[in-house]
Amino acid sequence: MTDLPQGDVPGTDSAPRPRLAASVILLRDAPGGLEAFVQHRVSTMDFAAGMVVFPGGRVDAADHDGWEYPAELLQRHADDWHLSSIGTDHTQAAKNAGTVLTAAIREVREEAGLSIRATSLRPWANWITPTDMPKRFDTYFYVAHPAPGDEPQHQTTEAWQSLWMPVDGILAAEAAGTLKLMPPTYFLLKEMAALGSVERVWSEDHAVVPVLAGPGSMAAFLKARENRG
Repeated sequence: MTDLPQGDVPGTDSAPRPRLAASVILLRDAPGGLEAFVQHRVSTMDFAAGMVVFPGGRVDAADHDGWEYPAELLQRHADDWHLSSIGTDHTQAAKNAGTVLTAAIREVREEAGLSIRATSLRPWANWITPTDMPKRFDTYFYVAHPAPGDEPQHQTTEAWQSLWMPVDGILAAEAAGTLKLMPPTYFLLKEMAALGSVERVWSEDHAVVPVLAGPGSMAAFLKARENRG
């Protein structure tokens, strides 16, 4: 599942163009190991219904301007995203990075009641919904570590609960069939579990390589998870 998207990840005659989106993997160290803040989406949603996800959502028009970040921060993010659709135009890459970063910060504030600093987010992954899906996103994932005392909350109607959970525990529950994960969430949590701590995640030499899985991959993944064991 490592085919690289080309250009600005256009749609096709039969596939909608993916919408820009941002998602944040909030992490903390706990006595029992690394934990992630996740949301259990309600079963009536038209996308990722009943799934366990990270806070996030699509980029809105308001995210494109009105913000100010240090130029070196934007350039660092643009360099991290250079293989992704927002980084292909070098003259716009820094501005695009600021837009997606603003969406990530806004989504965490709206969905988890947490005001997180731009310097607390690190670009980590870019996943594009396969072309055969009716709703598609070009999603930019960040890892983040909230400052001590900053506590995310459950405050989104798109989920019935939001909470810190051990990363290993989420994966174990998914393996047992008691939790459902989308492919990006599953594979990103496996990466987090292998690293095991906020310090290891933050210091890891990690290149962002866009993931665009082929048609049928989502159905195959879900079927395989349903038939496991």
